[in-house]
Amino acid sequence: MRIVKTTERGAKDAERLLRELEQRGAVKTAEVEPVVRKIMERVRKDGDKGLRKLAEKFDGLQEKQPLRVTAGEMLDAWNATSPELQEAMRTAAENIRSFAEQQKPDEWFTENTPGVTVGQIVRPLESVGCYVPGGRFPLPSTLLMTTIPAQVAGVERVVVVSPKPARETLAAAHLAGVTEMYRTGGAQAVAALAYGTETINRVDKIVGPGNLYVTAAKVIASTECGIDMPAGPTEIVVTSETGNAEGIAADLVAQAEHDPETLAVFVTANEKLAKQVAELAHKRAKGNALAKVSLRARGTVFLCESVEETHAITNRLAPEHLTVDAASDLLWVRNAGSVFVGNFAPQSMGDYISGPNHVLPTGRVGRVRGGLSVTDFLKVITVQDYTAAGLKTLGPKAIALATAEGLVAHAESVRVRMNGGKR
Repeated sequence: MRIVKTTERGAKDAERLLRELEQRGAVKTAEVEPVVRKIMERVRKDGDKGLRKLAEKFDGLQEKQPLRVTAGEMLDAWNATSPELQEAMRTAAENIRSFAEQQKPDEWFTENTPGVTVGQIVRPLESVGCYVPGGRFPLPSTLLMTTIPAQVAGVERVVVVSPKPARETLAAAHLAGVTEMYRTGGAQAVAALAYGTETINRVDKIVGPGNLYVTAAKVIASTECGIDMPAGPTEIVVTSETGNAEGIAADLVAQAEHDPETLAVFVTANEKLAKQVAELAHKRAKGNALAKVSLRARGTVFLCESVEETHAITNRLAPEHLTVDAASDLLWVRNAGSVFVGNFAPQSMGDYISGPNHVLPTGRVGRVRGGLSVTDFLKVITVQDYTAAGLKTLGPKAIALATAEGLVAHAESVRVRMNGGKR
């Protein structure tokens, strides 16, 4: 990891790097967008035939292998899973489900004017597609993180797509009660979910993390269906003055092993701690080829002039994962996907078992939203209920506003109702 000072001669380089990192999401997806569009158009045009060809080319699908995974395959995978891993999956599923249940918004109604009742009702989406990566590592945790909140929300049709799903992922699918799962990934899987094919019916929304091709495909698909967010390569920022150097370095290496595009950043005003973390991260990454590549490419320590500057830089980065020293630090955090507090909260706990979702905003999307939640699978529908008296009270004010805007039919629609349906 390189150490970049934000003061004196290092100030210009630090600012240049920060501006580059602020553009990380848009620039990277733009690089692959032309290829992604071609893939998606092929699926739109050729349906199952195009999807199969692409799945055989990119996903390892065998020539006569069915696209759809059977319930029997999921059950066999579960039965072949060790009791220890089964118990870990059960605990994770329980915590994810409990957290999602507490996130559900309430329905409510209130009378804001005599005779005028307003409120909201909450309804689930009808269908969602959950993308579960299946590249370098099996990710059964992502299957649980995406499908369980959808189930808690009450979504009737939950579809999983995953390229060459590992046994662990299939086992998690059985535990979660998945009934529709397909062996495909990448931009082609996103296209199938967004546009539909002969085998896969289109969905209302697509959720889940993926590589740059998946992220770009989701952005393109957002004109056809909903998406959660452009959840791209992993990001970690640790902002600390008093943290344990070994623990910080271990967290940086842990997240760096996800992807060679991982953003791994340590922000501090403590020069001694900065040097310790950089050295320890280098040592820890020696035996981890992927983490080593990632840290060499994008691993950075920002050594700041003041604690206040560390806060400003952290919020500018709007990271997916953020670790801070103490609960009091939450007061200055404005932009982050998920926050981990103190020396005993390794970010890996959030990846697997804590309960809050690990599908989180990357590419500075943390400026505008948090991680995947049960609310991503729900619609909040507003309601307005008037009595004659309520309309008589507020109607003239609505007429005044409509008249000011020159929308005469709007004003007339209110007058007609006030007059009992007469002009």
